[in-house]
Amino acid sequence: MSNMAQAIRMALHYGETHLGVKDVFGQDVGAPLGGVFTATQGLKTSWNTPLDERGIIGMAMGIAMAGDRCVAEIQFCDYIFNTIDLLKIAGNTLWCTNGQYNLPMVVMTPVGAGIRGSVYHSHSLDAWASRLAGWKVVMPSNPLDSYGLLLSAIEDPNPVLFMKPKALMRVRGEELIPGEPTDEKQLKSMIDAPIGDRTQWKPKWPKLEPYMIPIGKGKITRTGEHITLVSYGRTLLICNEIADQLLQENISVEVIDLRSIYPYDWTMIKESVSKTGRVLFVNEDTEVTNFGEHLAYRVTQELFYHLLARPRVMAGKHLPGIGLHPNLEDNSVPQKSEVLAAVREIVAEVP
Repeated sequence: MSNMAQAIRMALHYGETHLGVKDVFGQDVGAPLGGVFTATQGLKTSWNTPLDERGIIGMAMGIAMAGDRCVAEIQFCDYIFNTIDLLKIAGNTLWCTNGQYNLPMVVMTPVGAGIRGSVYHSHSLDAWASRLAGWKVVMPSNPLDSYGLLLSAIEDPNPVLFMKPKALMRVRGEELIPGEPTDEKQLKSMIDAPIGDRTQWKPKWPKLEPYMIPIGKGKITRTGEHITLVSYGRTLLICNEIADQLLQENISVEVIDLRSIYPYDWTMIKESVSKTGRVLFVNEDTEVTNFGEHLAYRVTQELFYHLLARPRVMAGKHLPGIGLHPNLEDNSVPQKSEVLAAVREIVAEVP
């Protein structure tokens, strides 16, 4: 099975071969590195830019306004904040031009903690991204979803922000991407560049097939009756582990992988919470004006009479940054023990 970096690489190759992607660019995106996480190795349309986030976003907007499809990368989301005004302009261009200018651009950026990246490489972006009107925003939790969401993002006429969890880039999936070989070593030998001199290396791409996940459609990864956990990205894996563990205590947990932050699958959330009567929203962005707070508010407003306990949000601490020491990071973003304790507490609440 491929890991997330390989899945993204294969999706980009499919995009440049079949979906009209003409440029994949960003800092270190081209040869020889192929991205800091190697997610762009071997692509024929990839090229390196200067260390200039505003230039990268501005270039992507220009390419998209000219009618071509491109994928731009900001090497870490921690450095995307000086482009917020440009992202806002990209989001409102179709609206401001009365539908005359689509922006078929994808911006990829690694997000979140989990790699011991300290203050400058551990930010989350989902709360900020959810406020970018005119953008579609996705975050996968596994390689297959990475492949399917990225292909949908490339095809979409709107600007799409594709956020890839830093801590999951080397995590292998449980499902094959259509067309990838079943042997992990074979895939590695085909598409992973060797260590050392790469000047003569060229990938041998498998015969990949299209696989699109509709943007805005979530997925139930565990079915349950007592409480709903809604998450995405890295914390989704924690929620799955908790659901499996609590079965031994006769606590039935339903887990929703939101996959798309905007538009999000409200129908799936509504049906699940109406069934379980309890909900916990889990992500690692900071807790003040967290995207989970919006979801909790909407649940309270629209599903109040279905609730057996107050909706809760488990998020990162509202701190200026995340420290390098493991203890500092672990006490800054949600850990399995904290989420587990919150689930037990919510289930134990008596209406």
